[in-house]
Amino acid sequence: MDRLIGPPHFMIVSDLDYTMVDHDDPENLSLLRFDALWEAYYRHDSLLIFSTGRSPTIYKQLRKEKPMLTPDITVMSVGTEITYGASMVPDDEWKQFLNQNWNRDIVVEETAKFPELTLQSETEQRPHKVSFFVEKDKASKVIRALSERLKMPGLDVKIIYSGGVALDVLPQGAGKGEALAYLMKKFELDGKKPTNTLVCGDSGNDAELYTVSDVYGVMVSNAQEELLHWYEDNAKNNPKIIHATERCAAGIIQAIGSFHLGPNISPRDLINFSECKNEVFSPTYEVVKFYLLYERWRRAEVEKSEQSIQKLRSLCHPLSIFVHPSGVEHHLHQSIDAMGRFYGDKQGKEFRVWVDRLSSAQIGSDTWLVKFHKWELAGDDQHCCVTTVLLLSSMETNGSDVLTWMHLHQTWLDRQGPNDQTLWLL
Repeated sequence: MDRLIGPPHFMIVSDLDYTMVDHDDPENLSLLRFDALWEAYYRHDSLLIFSTGRSPTIYKQLRKEKPMLTPDITVMSVGTEITYGASMVPDDEWKQFLNQNWNRDIVVEETAKFPELTLQSETEQRPHKVSFFVEKDKASKVIRALSERLKMPGLDVKIIYSGGVALDVLPQGAGKGEALAYLMKKFELDGKKPTNTLVCGDSGNDAELYTVSDVYGVMVSNAQEELLHWYEDNAKNNPKIIHATERCAAGIIQAIGSFHLGPNISPRDLINFSECKNEVFSPTYEVVKFYLLYERWRRAEVEKSEQSIQKLRSLCHPLSIFVHPSGVEHHLHQSIDAMGRFYGDKQGKEFRVWVDRLSSAQIGSDTWLVKFHKWELAGDDQHCCVTTVLLLSSMETNGSDVLTWMHLHQTWLDRQGPNDQTLWLL
């Protein structure tokens, strides 16, 4: 939360599975569209929160499998664990709060008396969460009986059913909505309450998010019936909650536009960047655009022409330097020229490029320092470089600002690069 000096302009709080991440989209196109939109327009003054039912173990596994951004805050295990930043520093105050009227041993003992309940994997059993699978046709009866069984002195719990199969027993003060309300209170006390907040979900354990005050809400088009039933019973007359017509992350982008919360055209949706001038001078937008052009060249999604190469060359100063993650240093124009022989080498293959954790700082009257993680996905392999770029701004004859790349420096994240580092061009 300390990344931003003042209140966030915008905050997104999103579930992951089948909300931000579409597991039926092998190309991850909607997620990549969101990534580009967020990094280009929002990262610099807004907050991204992932709120998931996943435990830390399988959350981290998902991050290895999908082109996901790094959130500012991660809420896991159905709102029972809150961590901050890329290093995922835990919120100990939240843990202490959840200890009130919670006895995990009693919950385990009492739930064991229900043969209809099947324990989920050990990774999903957490200090403040006991998780099961239950058949859909038996769920209502089990929930009613279990609720009665757990009414005892010194124990105050809630039962959450979602996905038509998962049943979680939590402390009464836990849950995705309670965790968000807790965070909102912290923001307000620090004078950093977001100007606008959008919550996003698809299943029953997301319903609480929409009950938090002063939020906009979107249920993605593929939302499950338990969430749609909740909406019909509780929120159908609320104009600040919509049911999107687009799936997953595309539905989130749709909601940003529907509620007029900010830019909602992803750079990935632009065919010709030269026909679309960014309204606001933005080094982060320029970085996102640069690497989209690079991806499209290698996927043969732009015309193979000298004009395309010259376009990339024009973005770089003639004396600009590139320090390759292997340690080799040469002029950036050499790397641009080398791209000619790699045109379409990833055509028809699973190859994507995205940037994460973009930040920029003006360090001189006409100089910007931009830092980010640059990722490449090739088949089943993902590799990342910690990247620093020095940009020089100047003004064209028409009065518009232009950014020129002066220096590009990359090092492998965790010191691990691909076996053939010659294929890492930029």
